[in-house]
Amino acid sequence: MSHLATPVVDATAPYRKVLIVRFSLLGDVAMTIPVVYSVCVAHPETQFVIVTQQVASTLFFNAPKNLSVVAVDHHEAYRGFGGMLRLAERLAGEQQPDAMIDLQGDRRSWLLGMAMRLRGCKVKRIDMGNKGKQALTRRRNKRMFPLRTSLDRYREVFRRMGFAFEETFTSIFDGGKGDAKAFAHIVGAKAPGERWIAVAPYAKWAGKIYPIHLMEKVLDTIAAWQGVKLFFFGQGDDERSQFEKWVKKYPNAVSLGEKRNGFPVELALLSHCDVMLSMDSMNMHLASLVRVPVVSVWGASHPYCGFMGWKQRDDLVVQLNMACRPCSLFGDKRCYYNDFFCLTGIQPQMIVTSLKRVLDEKA
Repeated sequence: MSHLATPVVDATAPYRKVLIVRFSLLGDVAMTIPVVYSVCVAHPETQFVIVTQQVASTLFFNAPKNLSVVAVDHHEAYRGFGGMLRLAERLAGEQQPDAMIDLQGDRRSWLLGMAMRLRGCKVKRIDMGNKGKQALTRRRNKRMFPLRTSLDRYREVFRRMGFAFEETFTSIFDGGKGDAKAFAHIVGAKAPGERWIAVAPYAKWAGKIYPIHLMEKVLDTIAAWQGVKLFFFGQGDDERSQFEKWVKKYPNAVSLGEKRNGFPVELALLSHCDVMLSMDSMNMHLASLVRVPVVSVWGASHPYCGFMGWKQRDDLVVQLNMACRPCSLFGDKRCYYNDFFCLTGIQPQMIVTSLKRVLDEKA
């Protein structure tokens, strides 16, 4: 497997089984993979167990042999203080770990960690850097400087736990490309010279979504390029409805919003794309796992917050230099000026130019 490059093994690692806790969000869970897979490869003598939400559990495929996944419903069955105690009892009984690495860093995982400590488990917790994030996103006296990335914070926790490693992960697929047979039911084989552009125009919050009427202007231009096929990535009623309109408008477009194909299938298709256009969203991180360059559009959030995609290029970030940015880590705050000019002010040609640059480099 491509991420199983020659490992740097530290046979002195003192743990038999280690829990790794990262419940949400999906993009943050995806960001753990380059680090977690690399640690697993470097320490084959240790068993690692990812504890995550159900939908995120399917991200961990083509995994090292010493990595397993426990999917939990932390919103219902294991909700709140009592839920974390029940989860700790379950994990202690089923897994019998001697260490836990908390990559979640919230109240739930703190409660879980405390319960595991009482059971003799050593626990290390991520430093979320909340003070720095507050200084970066506050409205007045903003401290505009790049924070440590989430990936750096993940690496640091493992090293504090005593795991020495080098990042050997390169892609979730052998050779960086998924098997074309996996997505044959969606689209035929990629023709010689054809260029595939993945487009993920949505995010969870309005502060991260480029206006759809402006996105359509981008699509009008790139859909007219010779030998281009577009793939729309996303789920949900709004996405499906919009994708249906675009597929009717652009004959060279395919929607992946009609049904859930699963991460192994969609990542296999994405691995054959030449570039992805996305917001600051989960899709940027999925493309990173298969080493596809991403032209990312940023509004209320900012790469300085530490959520840039793994090994993505700074020169492909599309954003406006505004004194009020970033106002939010997640794009979930109301705009101070009620116009989201950080997004509406981005001209479609700025995005088109970045996409063309990537395709020209690959020509």
